[in-house]
Amino acid sequence: MPGQRGTKSARQTLIVEWISQRRVATQEELAAELGRRGFHVTQATVSRDIRELGLVKLSEGEGLTRYTTREAVAGTPSARMLQLFRDCVLDLNWGENLIVVSTLAATAQGVAEAIDGLHAPEVIGTLAGERTVFVAIRRKDQVKGFVRRLRNLLGTREGPPTGPDSG
Repeated sequence: MPGQRGTKSARQTLIVEWISQRRVATQEELAAELGRRGFHVTQATVSRDIRELGLVKLSEGEGLTRYTTREAVAGTPSARMLQLFRDCVLDLNWGENLIVVSTLAATAQGVAEAIDGLHAPEVIGTLAGERTVFVAIRRKDQVKGFVRRLRNLLGTREGPPTGPDSG
């Protein structure tokens, strides 16, 4: 392509590096950044790069999306499990290093599976009953962040519920 600096490989490497460092929501943002870096590309080229790299658009809740690699989303629950999580969770609460997830009747097992599917390093494990899931968190300083992550999956804007350390 005339006026383009570098190779397709260099351009695609830059795309992957850039989306791993910041939230990129549109092809236009990618094209603009590539232009600033000396790669003059069309929207069709960016679209082809996205397809060839296997990039996917990930919802971050609150209407925010971003491009990411398939490898990066391998640790996220499937769309079906995410929908089950959203449909069945009634409330989140916590104390010390334990999160209590209240669910609709007979759905706690599926909600626990969705949480396990996150493969979050801070989660030691889950235990599901009929209407409740207990989520054991490795350290209590990790609880608020994980509750925020769960709330983002639910699509709620609230911060973590008030707990014993929130003073």
